[in-house]
Amino acid sequence: MQCLQNILALTLNSLLLYFSLSKALECQSDQGNLIKVDQSGTGDFTTIQQAIDSIPPDNVKWMHILISPGIFREKVTIPVNKPCIFLDGAGNQLTSIEWGDHKDTGESATFTSSPDNIVAKGITFKNTYNIPPNYNLKNKIEPALAARIYGDKSAFYNCSFFGLQDTLWDAEGRHLFHNCYFEGSVDFIFGRGQSIYEKCQIYLTAGKYTPEHPNGFITAQARNSSDDPTGFVFKYCAFTGIGEAYLGRAYGAYSRVIIYHSEMSESILPLGWDAWTYHGHEGNLYYAEEQCSGRGAGTSKRVPWLKKLTASQLSQFVSISYIDKEGWIAKQPKM
Repeated sequence: MQCLQNILALTLNSLLLYFSLSKALECQSDQGNLIKVDQSGTGDFTTIQQAIDSIPPDNVKWMHILISPGIFREKVTIPVNKPCIFLDGAGNQLTSIEWGDHKDTGESATFTSSPDNIVAKGITFKNTYNIPPNYNLKNKIEPALAARIYGDKSAFYNCSFFGLQDTLWDAEGRHLFHNCYFEGSVDFIFGRGQSIYEKCQIYLTAGKYTPEHPNGFITAQARNSSDDPTGFVFKYCAFTGIGEAYLGRAYGAYSRVIIYHSEMSESILPLGWDAWTYHGHEGNLYYAEEQCSGRGAGTSKRVPWLKKLTASQLSQFVSISYIDKEGWIAKQPKM
């Protein structure tokens, strides 16, 4: 994931996030602000990027971009000065954004969202490098992102994310992923986001596309200090797939992942977690599994440093207030 090469990028985006938060932007109603994207030419634009480009900088009104069914073969970027955008697809089985870039996590993403207040519904985000239709065992396994999300207060509903290594870079900010699908093999949900994944499907492909690397890693969370509020929370999710994987490995010295009331198949390795480069400092890592079920959910053989949370500790994470104390989700466009 080219950690050293991305330090500057993350620092810059942290500063951008800080300044955007300080403005406490409140997006106004989307009444009448409809842009239609249709490849047939019957809409306002034929590409999603054209629709985004048409929105004025520093917009404060929700802009509703209605996207027709189809495979949109383009890289899509929402720049940091264009908040308040609602990408409304026809369903994750019908509307898909696909590209096949690779190598650099800072450049390879099919979809990049940098501003605050972004909503996406019913869209598939796919990086086709190493997976169909570009599946090729001769291709080196390397970072090939489907999406990278920097901005605060971003929500994704009924979306799908396909990749192999580093599928979703949940980089910075508070995010909600509801009823979404994630597919990959190596660190395919990674970053320093403060996010809740609710009723999502997480599908491992280590045994399908990477037979030479049978053990995958699902998460790589990058929390870097004891007072860092970030972490990934999975609630009411399903972890399945082909091959075997650790639930996560530490991408930061204080990496944090909580899994609650979720189903785990036999694809989950008994140890569950890996300290990665932080062996000897496992006490700083914050991994917990509570009230999970399934053949891979047994914790008797888990790493000895797996946390056991009290009811009070658990409630701090599984409550929506973990990411939404001020009620920003209710103020977004109605799904």
